[in-house]
Amino acid sequence: MKKEITLATIVLLLVMAVNAQNKTTETFLSPGMLSIGTRNTFSIFNDDNATGIGIGGQARVQLSNRIGSEWFFDYITSKNGTSTIRNDYHIGWSLMYYPIKDRETPTFLQPYIIAGHCFDYSKVAEQGNGNNYANRWSMATQAGIGTHFNITNRFDCSLSSQYMMHFGKEIETSIDKGNVLIDKKAYSGPHGHMLVSLSFNYKLFHLFN
Repeated sequence: MKKEITLATIVLLLVMAVNAQNKTTETFLSPGMLSIGTRNTFSIFNDDNATGIGIGGQARVQLSNRIGSEWFFDYITSKNGTSTIRNDYHIGWSLMYYPIKDRETPTFLQPYIIAGHCFDYSKVAEQGNGNNYANRWSMATQAGIGTHFNITNRFDCSLSSQYMMHFGKEIETSIDKGNVLIDKKAYSGPHGHMLVSLSFNYKLFHLFN
């Protein structure tokens, strides 16, 4: 019962904060605005031809009328044929630049250029044999383009496409006489994949003005 009361109190405080903000007149890209959202991410890996799908979440803080920040987490699962399965965890941040000047009222489409950095944990395992695996930590940079589809002044659907370049020890897989070999290389090198993210976001309140 105490948990339900605490949750109800948090929801009520958020609703009150949102209602208080709604009483003011705001431009669309209002500096200091905090938003939260959920995301689905589709990934195409260039090095092993595996296609993955993932889920995650994000928070955004609008820094100015032209620049926003995005803080995200992704969990992505992909399969390489019938031999291996790959799990990737991304945690990172990006900056979004809006080339079109801010308007007093929102437009349906709000394009942006996005670039940032993240840390990544990857694990590649044989399908059906979890004891045969290799894992690694790496970091990455990503850049691309996207757009908001502004449903209301506070709610948007966002679509972005980015190329993510990882820097870390490579994990290679091969099949020898029916055996799946998973090898973590001793050397590091750049390798990347394309990310397409679809997210739904809601603006909550101002952290600063």
